[in-house]
Amino acid sequence: MSASTLSCGRDGGFLRRGARLVVALGAALVMSPGPADAADAPPLPAQVAALAPGLSAQGGGELTYFGLSIYNGYFWSPGRGWKEDGPCVLDLHYHRALDGAKIAARSLQEIAKLGYGTPAQRSRWGEEMRRLFPNVEKGDRLTGISLPGGIVRYFLNDQPIGDIDDPGFARAFFAIWLDPKTSEAGFRQLLLGERP
Repeated sequence: MSASTLSCGRDGGFLRRGARLVVALGAALVMSPGPADAADAPPLPAQVAALAPGLSAQGGGELTYFGLSIYNGYFWSPGRGWKEDGPCVLDLHYHRALDGAKIAARSLQEIAKLGYGTPAQRSRWGEEMRRLFPNVEKGDRLTGISLPGGIVRYFLNDQPIGDIDDPGFARAFFAIWLDPKTSEAGFRQLLLGERP
């Protein structure tokens, strides 16, 4: 940093600029959901809709991180709220490229913070997610559907990419966004059609 950058001048400009920078950084550090609506939800892929007929969009919103738009997400279920063992869909439309292994690692971190599964289960779930989750590019659509019996089937851009067959995992995965203790409470409200 140069001496001129540190100089405050006669008017105390350095302190005012510093205070503005702290406020701006503080605001940027917050993950913030943006408004959307169930009416904004794109139709589910035909293969997904056929697996669980009768689902309707409950809500949706935009998830941002450090001020960057990550994805729009939409939650589909047969009725209001989230039932851990019921059919439901989480449909994510990505606004930026992300590494599949990092998506799996972040998912596992959130599952652990929520307290789902034993360490051995989480280890197994992490391996399954790393195997299955693809790298995503801007414009990609990643859809997960929870099916009866505890199967979660994933689709990338409307094409099936694989299943994870474990009722404990199904509850834990959807809990990342829908559990009342999620780290993204505002986004959860938007997904459930509630207003934060």
